[in-house]
Amino acid sequence: MATFCKRWLPLEANPEVMNQLIWGLGVPECEAEFSDVYGLDEEMLEIVPKPVLAVLFLYPDSAKDEADREELSQSLNCLQELPKHVYFVQQTVDNACGTIGILHAIGNASSAIKLVEGSFFDRFYKSTANLNPYERAQCFECDGEIEDAHSVAASAGETEANPNVEEHYVCFTCVNGKLYELDGMESQPIFHGYSSPETLLQDAAQVIRHKIEKIPHSVNFNVIALSKKHPVM
Repeated sequence: MATFCKRWLPLEANPEVMNQLIWGLGVPECEAEFSDVYGLDEEMLEIVPKPVLAVLFLYPDSAKDEADREELSQSLNCLQELPKHVYFVQQTVDNACGTIGILHAIGNASSAIKLVEGSFFDRFYKSTANLNPYERAQCFECDGEIEDAHSVAASAGETEANPNVEEHYVCFTCVNGKLYELDGMESQPIFHGYSSPETLLQDAAQVIRHKIEKIPHSVNFNVIALSKKHPVM
């Protein structure tokens, strides 16, 4: 169990809350937005706005068993070193996994999203581009702007924020034709095979289905997609 120096209120799995957070931190409203993924079958995936830039998955963190850890260890060993083109931040703040997931989603979709110049996201990604994941985490932990924005977002949810939660967010993204799971509680990205921007949602859904099958007695799952908005003609 990780020991944290700071503890925030958890971020609700609510696309409206997440959208207000990213739009306030530098993603233009006309560029991208989060939306719910209501099911993992092909019919439900088809109605998710396209193109999908990233997928957030919220699940019971206590669900990791020995088999999961062995599978994870093998995945990390396949990578051997941190992929240079993947933007990855370690988590050093308790309950910050939702905002860390958003950082991963936006940071690895920077080529598809034109951030507001001088905004928090613009400054944070530029200033941490050459840092390692732990150094990025320290910048995140010490930044008052992102802490305040997270606090406002965490208080804006439909349910009362409870700091004692067992759910955890991870982000799925496609970088250079490879599917990665970005979990700030791990030392580096988790490689899940090959993918593409066109198949990211389906490929992430397949991994997510596999994870859910291992926790048959829980219903505490949420899947949220970050999609690029089409320009208004």
